[in-house]
Amino acid sequence: MTATMVRPAVFFDRDGVLNHDHGYVFEASKFEWKEGAREAVKVVNDAGYFAFVVTNQSGVARGFFEESDVQTLHRWITKELAVVGAHIDAFEYCPDHPEATIERYRRVSDRRKPAPGMITDLLKRFPVAADRSILIGDKPSDLEAAEAAGIQGLLFQDGNLEAFVRQALSLR
Repeated sequence: MTATMVRPAVFFDRDGVLNHDHGYVFEASKFEWKEGAREAVKVVNDAGYFAFVVTNQSGVARGFFEESDVQTLHRWITKELAVVGAHIDAFEYCPDHPEATIERYRRVSDRRKPAPGMITDLLKRFPVAADRSILIGDKPSDLEAAEAAGIQGLLFQDGNLEAFVRQALSLR
């Protein structure tokens, strides 16, 4: 890998960061963008950063919806972002939970935040400058996952995500 190929990334948690967390969101009709979320992804794209989504989706393990529903929603998000000229380079999700109702998902997973697996998997697949990358999450478990993966975590709880991202990138 040449140094020019390596670039920083922004890892976005999904529920609570890109969209309002109404609990187990898996349908486009119930997906409500946070203020400035689509524009925040475009800011990341325009700055030359990778844009990733890393999201726990234990609703699969609990039997509320299927993995195919998660994938369908992510395709819908991709189309919505394209309208503003933005894109996500990769979506990672973890359907597992140690107390799952659905047996095949009942496990402790190194991909379920606060474990860093989704992030480290992306770091292996893409030429990411981890030392210049950030994760934006809304829970302590998101920040723990970032720290365990060796990247900076930032807590976003309310406000305009575009303004938050612009501020975060200006400090890099």
